[in-house]
Amino acid sequence: MIRSRVSIRNHTAESNLFTRRAFIAFFGVFILLVILFSNVYFLQVSSYEQYQTRSNSNRIKLLPVAPNRGLIYDRNGVLLADNKPVYSLSVIPEDVEKLKESIADVSVLLGISSERQEKFFQSVKRKRRFKQIELHPRLSPHQVALFSVNQHKFNGIFVDARLKRFYPFGDLTTHNLGYVARINRKDVQKLERDGNAENYAATYGIGKLGIEKYYEETLHGKIGHQEVEINNQGRIIRTLNYTPPVPGKNLTLTLDIELQMIAKRALKGKRGAVVAMNPNTGGILAMYSNPSYDGNLFVNGISSKNYNKILKSKDLPLINRAVQGYPPASTVKPFLALTGLEDGIITPQTTVKDPGWYQLEGLPNKYRDWKKWGHGLVDLNKAIEQSCNIYFFDLAFKLGITKISNMMEKFGFGDYTGIDIHEESRGIMPSVEWKRARYNKPWYTGETLSVGIGQSFWTVTPLQLANALTTLVNHGERKVPHFLQATSYTNQENQSAQNTDSIEENIVEITAFEEQAPIKLIQDKNWEVVLNAMHRTVQKVGATAYTPFKGSTYDAAGKTGSAQVASIKQDEDYDANSTQENKRDNAMFIAFAPYKNPEIVVAVAIENVAKGGGGSNAGPVARQIMDQYFGNRVIEKTKLN
Repeated sequence: MIRSRVSIRNHTAESNLFTRRAFIAFFGVFILLVILFSNVYFLQVSSYEQYQTRSNSNRIKLLPVAPNRGLIYDRNGVLLADNKPVYSLSVIPEDVEKLKESIADVSVLLGISSERQEKFFQSVKRKRRFKQIELHPRLSPHQVALFSVNQHKFNGIFVDARLKRFYPFGDLTTHNLGYVARINRKDVQKLERDGNAENYAATYGIGKLGIEKYYEETLHGKIGHQEVEINNQGRIIRTLNYTPPVPGKNLTLTLDIELQMIAKRALKGKRGAVVAMNPNTGGILAMYSNPSYDGNLFVNGISSKNYNKILKSKDLPLINRAVQGYPPASTVKPFLALTGLEDGIITPQTTVKDPGWYQLEGLPNKYRDWKKWGHGLVDLNKAIEQSCNIYFFDLAFKLGITKISNMMEKFGFGDYTGIDIHEESRGIMPSVEWKRARYNKPWYTGETLSVGIGQSFWTVTPLQLANALTTLVNHGERKVPHFLQATSYTNQENQSAQNTDSIEENIVEITAFEEQAPIKLIQDKNWEVVLNAMHRTVQKVGATAYTPFKGSTYDAAGKTGSAQVASIKQDEDYDANSTQENKRDNAMFIAFAPYKNPEIVVAVAIENVAKGGGGSNAGPVARQIMDQYFGNRVIEKTKLN
């Protein structure tokens, strides 16, 4: 039997194999080390700044700091709009693990209404999840304390302390100041269009109406920033750098809050408006619309219940009646008289027979005087003193609507006054062209007669009346009505987080408003003719405005007006008692004082008076305003001409 041959191991081959494997392994490790060190070099050297920034972003945050909104004062330094510290409950949705459950739990804890919860979730849909959203605008001290004890249960929900707008006088100033309310979607879109979105990154409210809206940019200020270090829970450890915000400028208004109070008291129980104006500057001394509403309700977000109550009120408190159009009635007769004098149609001695009615030749309609039996033979002075309709029917007929409208437009009727709020109405100054454009109908002579006593399509705002009267007493110089008197701010230098010492300087800037082109008359004496007639209207016994100013210590002048709201048939007499309330006449009144060198003009409109006219209803309101303004001053009265 032949044995098989046993093979011997080839050590050389095995050694070569091992060497090759070892070399390959070493080369592989070398390559991996090269890759590793290359990556380390890339991270630590080449991309150091980039990854340091990323790292710091997990540890350092740049937070916007809202500027303090500027304050608003009246002309005597009385604070009208303040900033009060409040505590709100805010949420960062991104940091809340179970948003719905957490909101429900915290709402039960703090008694937050379902309405506020619904508004919150609506905001969540509109805004980015990493931005904080307000859940409750104003926490009570008890709620703050209760949440602080339980805060560890609600990650991403926190109490936010900040300043919110507050109006100490409530409804007294709302129609002038407006109010600040929460920024909504439309506001955001507008801010983005205007390139101001960044400046409002930490701001929750924005001016919605009135002066707050008109001077929003001035009042808001400029945003600041703080660079803070945070821990892994997102809480601030320390402030690394601080750029302070620039506070908004403070506003000083021409408004006199005491006159405003008198206006409110005088209009108690009435629907109407008062405008008092300085004829030398155009500054608004008082402007009050009654009834009003409290702007503070809107600052924190008004409830549906409160808003519906205001919205559905039959007295319409949301309307600013000071800038709403009314038929001017007889208050415009002095301006029409001036137009007739300037055109040469009448002179101070021109007389018209007043039998109690006026009739156009060939037409059956009779246009009646307020005095059924008429005023007899009437000249210009008597026509204004007694507010004789017949005289002005005749004057309007002779002038024609075109001459009337052209002159009235010079006084600002039918146009914006330029006052520094956005809510004013233009009113209506009718003309042939206006009626054609509005109704596509021709102008009729009868409509001209109605315009002659401030009726027909003609509407003016109390502000326009005060502004036109200012132009009249200034002999054609036209002022721009305005609220703003001056702005002020504190200039701070060398202020930082580490250095609180600063040099403060209070800087006041007086605001100047350009005058409009003046009205030039052919005969300057015509100014005094009309103003003298208005003086007689107040100072002459038996004139229509004598009673409300009887016994005053200052020398006033003025004109009454009773505006017909509903049409009356030819043979029908007006009876306030049998007329529906909203169809009763409006009472109008304009006045200025003193007669020589006037310091104040006043326009009053009262809706749907029960009885009487402008003299008995609106005149006493103007009297109260002027009594407050002049106080105990005694001004010698000019003798009647």
